[in-house]
Amino acid sequence: MTTRARTEPTHRPEPGSRPERGRWPEPGRRGVLAAGGALALAGSGLLAGCGADARDGGGSDRFRAAFTAGGSQETLDPHVAPNFVDQARAKALYDTLGTYADDMSVRKRLAESWESDASGTRWRIRLRTAEFHDGKPVTAGDVLYSYRRAADPATGSPSQVLLSAIDSEASRADGQRSVVFALKAPNFEFPTVFAGPGTEIIPDGTTDFGKPIGSGPFTYVSFTPGGTARYRRWADHWDGAPHVAELEIVPANEESARLNALLSGQIHYAADMAGASVNRLKQDGSTRLLTVERATAQQLLLRTGRKPFDDPRLVRAVQLGLDREALVRVALAGHGEPGNDLFGMGLRGYPDGLKPRERDVDEARRLVKRAGADGLKITVETSSVDAAWEPAADLMARQLREVGLRLTANTRASSTYFSEIKTNGVAAFNTTSTLPVSDFLQQRVRGGAARNQTQYASEKFDALLERARTTRDERDRLALLARAQKLARDGSGLLVWAFSDANDAIGASVHGLRAAPPNSHDWARFDRVRVG
Repeated sequence: MTTRARTEPTHRPEPGSRPERGRWPEPGRRGVLAAGGALALAGSGLLAGCGADARDGGGSDRFRAAFTAGGSQETLDPHVAPNFVDQARAKALYDTLGTYADDMSVRKRLAESWESDASGTRWRIRLRTAEFHDGKPVTAGDVLYSYRRAADPATGSPSQVLLSAIDSEASRADGQRSVVFALKAPNFEFPTVFAGPGTEIIPDGTTDFGKPIGSGPFTYVSFTPGGTARYRRWADHWDGAPHVAELEIVPANEESARLNALLSGQIHYAADMAGASVNRLKQDGSTRLLTVERATAQQLLLRTGRKPFDDPRLVRAVQLGLDREALVRVALAGHGEPGNDLFGMGLRGYPDGLKPRERDVDEARRLVKRAGADGLKITVETSSVDAAWEPAADLMARQLREVGLRLTANTRASSTYFSEIKTNGVAAFNTTSTLPVSDFLQQRVRGGAARNQTQYASEKFDALLERARTTRDERDRLALLARAQKLARDGSGLLVWAFSDANDAIGASVHGLRAAPPNSHDWARFDRVRVG
């Protein structure tokens, strides 16, 4: 699953007048359970039978959330974190300049204000008064260091492409709380960077993330890669102290483990539930689902830079050969809606008035025959990364057989799937959660972009995208983005066959969380949660 991710920094704590800062509570019975493994790591990361003290997550002073973990290579470096669990850990420890509203427009966070000059090449950001966990202020120098580090391709930030637009040599601090970013070219969509995955602000000079220091609502206590991360409430957070004293983010890689842990009261929050688990939770009175419709774009990537999909007739044939209603019904168990071959339905910048992509078997069959491809065998890369992909592949194979194409699935290991499909194969499944439409187009559709996996190349599309970036008027800018998307919809090879719902689940005693799109401000906002 693509999605955007994060985590945070380090620095030496500064001794001072706040004796509680960063201190884990004295053991006690609950403290022993938390440290000793009421959620012991064994395979899935959760064990049943934790005793009465584990009911409902372990008490109103501690909040436990379970996610799929990333294994032994995990880090608390926020600039390289790729998964949902990384995002949740980063929200606990760090802050960004901005944050995404549900429609992926940008709201203020550490930035108190921003404005551009008339050319769109100079942006001034004014910082609010905020501190890191060691008591040092968040300064313009910290922002410049963080963005330069994340813009370095060697770091691996998911926002590296967007940050590379900054001329780091010409950018500067203008006082302790004012930053002036100089851009290499005009960009009136630049503020979307402020909330991007992998853009967290860390203390200037941070290179070691063993005991990270950020400016987020929780302070670091302990972390084991692939295991549990523990945090303590920070009373001095600029946006107010969290309501819970302790936060634990625990690994549970199997959906069934997260489900059973929630139902048994071991955890308060179970991330990323689907299919049969959602149906079971709907029938259970002790939990509540947080459902966001159309949160994830389900994609079939066709490499237009390789045979056979360098022939646009075959791209079109696949588009017309798919029965999207049936795919939603079968592969998504009805928890979603048909896609229209464009990312971002319902988000700022998505074109209005698009007609649905209707299935046309006769036209698809004609295109296949004109391309001389009747009976052509095509392999699609898939994996268990997303529970919808394998049933989708089976159903697509039956649908495309009707138009003369023979689709077979090659199932790859989930641990290496995304790295392998970057270079292998001609067709592959992929998902992308909510992101700003303009960022998605820049990173994944623009010609030559590092994450353009379909190898789409259109000078006309790139020119429209560039005009949109350099247009000051919001309405005109969005109109240009719409024109670019309508062009790419038919030829890019990026088929959005459905939008699946995002489902997280919480215990009945949990308050303060609402259904919010992944990557948005209110998703996994554990500093606002109350228990009991």
